[in-house]
Amino acid sequence: MIWYYIDESVTDGERRKGPYNIDEIRDFVKKDIIKEETLVWHSGMESWTHWKDTEESKEVPLSEEEQIKAALEAIIAEHNKGKHYAGFLIRGIAYLVDNIILSIIGLLILMTMSKTQLIDLNAIGEAMNAYVNNPTSDEALMNVLNFPGMHVFLIIWGLLQAAYYVTFTAIKAATPGKMLVHVHVESAAGEKISWIESAIRFIASLFTQCTLAFYGLGYLIVMIDPKRRALHDFVAHTRVVYNKKNK
Repeated sequence: MIWYYIDESVTDGERRKGPYNIDEIRDFVKKDIIKEETLVWHSGMESWTHWKDTEESKEVPLSEEEQIKAALEAIIAEHNKGKHYAGFLIRGIAYLVDNIILSIIGLLILMTMSKTQLIDLNAIGEAMNAYVNNPTSDEALMNVLNFPGMHVFLIIWGLLQAAYYVTFTAIKAATPGKMLVHVHVESAAGEKISWIESAIRFIASLFTQCTLAFYGLGYLIVMIDPKRRALHDFVAHTRVVYNKKNK
């Protein structure tokens, strides 16, 4: 805002002084160059008026210390309004909790299938032990995967896993693991994600899991991305943030 004032001490020539900003005008007031009766005008005013009648004259200027304090408070308030993104560790804990839950579900499915004689748990245990003892053996792995009833189990468990992640994320914006650590999933615009977006995110997470063969790069990028996004977050345009009440 540009200010001018009338210098009454000038008797011959241009008495209008300016342009100045409000800080300069206030400095003139402190120096008694501009008095209460001095006529002033700034852009937007209809006519000249006495300094004492302006809104600015009624404002008490802040001291330098008060200005610094006000600036710091504004910065803190702006920071608190921002998003607090969930980092690698907290997301890892949520992922671990979810996998423990899914493992329990998988075990219950196996026990049910065993009760109905759709699968032999003892034989599977032996095949798994053989694979654990020789994890680089393709034959040992194929023996586990091709075991009678294993394909049915993997299909059922896979569908339940998909339902678990997609449903919880779409309805609650968080799986039980994320709820436990007080974080949730939202869109890049900060909105609740839809069922379709939740499904896309889950499918994309399967590709992220595939990067475990490449040192888990799909997950490790969380550590360097400013918004702490994993590969599937980039694909689905989502992010994981802390709940507001826990910021």
